[in-house]
Amino acid sequence: MANPNHCELHTRIYKAVNPQKGKNMADNLSFNVADGVTIARETLIANLNVGTSTAPEWAPVGIRVYSGQEDFDWQRETNQDIIGNAYSSMKKPIITQSFDGWEISGGDKAAIQIWNQGVRDQNPQAMSNNDMLIVHKYVYSDGTTKFFAERYKACAVEISSLGGDGGGNLTMPINVTYGGERTIGSVSVADGAFTFTADGTV
Repeated sequence: MANPNHCELHTRIYKAVNPQKGKNMADNLSFNVADGVTIARETLIANLNVGTSTAPEWAPVGIRVYSGQEDFDWQRETNQDIIGNAYSSMKKPIITQSFDGWEISGGDKAAIQIWNQGVRDQNPQAMSNNDMLIVHKYVYSDGTTKFFAERYKACAVEISSLGGDGGGNLTMPINVTYGGERTIGSVSVADGAFTFTADGTV
């Protein structure tokens, strides 16, 4: 009969020698819906830090925005060698997101912060260093209750216009470029508020 201590030792040695294999297995996350079920758009949520870097308060961006998506620019470059074979190279993506037709409303903390940065102060330094959190509520990071999330600490938020049609609502569409250090981790939810726990930078 095998000695359990020897088995445990062999397991530790294998993990030490093959760290990447163990990491890949652990990092294969799945969608938290049944097979064949589509995923609701509202489970992908962009949030703006309206607190401080050490005590963040995450406010959702997109209240009264009715359509939007992240656009990934992989900066792909394709070249053909002298034999005639084509090869492509890519870089980490530059991710942008437009919030078109944003109907700003009272109590919207994200809108209030961006309005103050861009309309009142016209502060490009503040506008290009916003701390943002993307929460993927359709993916459990722990298999049960916490969600996968990405934090970007230096996001550029541009106000593209301010106004609207006569008799309508005041709109403040914005464009976001997610930037700075990217930290992945988990988000837990309590009383409707997100708490982010970092796993590491990527």
